[in-house]
Amino acid sequence: MQNIDPLFILQPVIVIIICTALLLYWYRKSHFQWMVLVYSLVAYSVAVALKYAVQIPTINAVTGYFGLTSVGLGVYYGLQTIFFEVGLAYAVAWYVISHGLLVRKDAEAYGSGLAFWENAGLLGVLSLIDLIAYFNILSSNTPLAQTIYNQLSASQPGLFAPASQALYSIALGTLERISSIMIHFAWGYLCFMAVILRKKRLFLIALPMGFVDFLVPFASLMGIAVFEAVVFALSFLSVYVAWYAAKRASKSQKE
Repeated sequence: MQNIDPLFILQPVIVIIICTALLLYWYRKSHFQWMVLVYSLVAYSVAVALKYAVQIPTINAVTGYFGLTSVGLGVYYGLQTIFFEVGLAYAVAWYVISHGLLVRKDAEAYGSGLAFWENAGLLGVLSLIDLIAYFNILSSNTPLAQTIYNQLSASQPGLFAPASQALYSIALGTLERISSIMIHFAWGYLCFMAVILRKKRLFLIALPMGFVDFLVPFASLMGIAVFEAVVFALSFLSVYVAWYAAKRASKSQKE
């Protein structure tokens, strides 16, 4: 029985390392309060829960009406990310800052925390556990191994691809997670700074960043490599815009 390529385990490991290194970098630079990770977890987990609460009863109706590759479905995904992820990032930042729980030095860690829970937590650790479990089960000659093999062959045949294809898939998957890290950092940082500086325009700049999920239905149409390149470019631009806008707002406040 063919087993999955253990190379796939590299992707979540790399992403977890990147997310952890980002937090350690900001801790060394600004000595943020570690409670910021708890508050960012609240913002992220509630947002994800609300997205599931909306999608579970509505996704079939939306895809049935608009189609799987459609502007309507893109707007459906994009608006959810804007309202829930970016909106809650701002709401939680406003609450903790207004109650004196976090201060300016926690801004970068707040954005990094959102990125950490999405990529190292939900899509990193859980994926790593799944992959290790699949590998260990398929290494045994048991009825369960055959069942898992049949399920994976039908749902995730790429896990059994040759090493060259596996490395290509890992590279694109890692690029996707890096894009996610950057854009979560960008809108989290902007939301935090919007509250700290009392500049709501920073929040208004952050809101459209959530619309990146508009592109999700068009991934197959664009081709996965082009899709990931476009998302990476938008994420990189978002980080630059967040840095520049916050810097300008900080400078104008001092004047």
